[in-house]
Amino acid sequence: MAVGESGTEFGLDQAAVDRLTDQLAGLDRLGVAFSGGVDSSTLLALAVRALGPAQVLAVIGVSPSLASDERAAAHDVARFVGASVIEVVTHEAERSAYRANGPDRCYHCKDELFTRIGDEVCTQHGLDAVAYGENADDVVRPDRPGARAATEHRVLRPLADAGLDKAAVRRIARVLNLPCADKPAAPCLASRIPHHEPVTAEKLAQIENAEQSLRRLGFGDCRVRHHGDIARVELPLADLARAAGELRSQVHGAVISAGFRFATVDLAGIQSGAFTLPLVAVHRA
Repeated sequence: MAVGESGTEFGLDQAAVDRLTDQLAGLDRLGVAFSGGVDSSTLLALAVRALGPAQVLAVIGVSPSLASDERAAAHDVARFVGASVIEVVTHEAERSAYRANGPDRCYHCKDELFTRIGDEVCTQHGLDAVAYGENADDVVRPDRPGARAATEHRVLRPLADAGLDKAAVRRIARVLNLPCADKPAAPCLASRIPHHEPVTAEKLAQIENAEQSLRRLGFGDCRVRHHGDIARVELPLADLARAAGELRSQVHGAVISAGFRFATVDLAGIQSGAFTLPLVAVHRA
């Protein structure tokens, strides 16, 4: 596997990878908040490469907002990389501010995760630092309130600090042959619920079931936005004709069987930050 080999060439990203490696130098044992997405997976792989597999621990936060397919895929990636994994059950749903689902919902989720890692994991597993997969593009986005929680808990952000943006992370993941290198972004299930509409376990289960059924129909990248009785399905533009044509009845059935009354397909396609970005005002001098 490429992760463990010395002398791997990262081309135009080599200098940034070297900067990341220098950041991690001197750490005895690192915990990586790990989702199995391309960012945290690339960070995990580079950390294993820099420190060795025995010195890196992948920490998966488990709650109803994590789809079971994503949880299984995360374990597959960690196994490929050669990192040990532990799961930490998080209880963000017990926080009223999280359930209220304001634009800062992600802050409360990340605060819960980093609190659990700090209280339960660092001492038990001898971690002297925790890192997460924020990249350089995330730093300038206004819809990433989880970054504030990371700062408050002194969580490292090696990808961003090394200047690695989303495109660079993808390139490095491909060099390392990571199974998730071309995986679409997969935000947590709660991101499918409009802000100020409460997050509930029932809604999260509906979303997960609908998206799982759509993936079985061959839609690898999909999001089901929860609007009460209505499911608004987001797909890549290239998939819209198929969803509204030859697979129309199957798409409808996938959504209805998850507990929605109506199924719609959004002609705008996949929309990152669809609920949060319109509510975040950005003022620049």
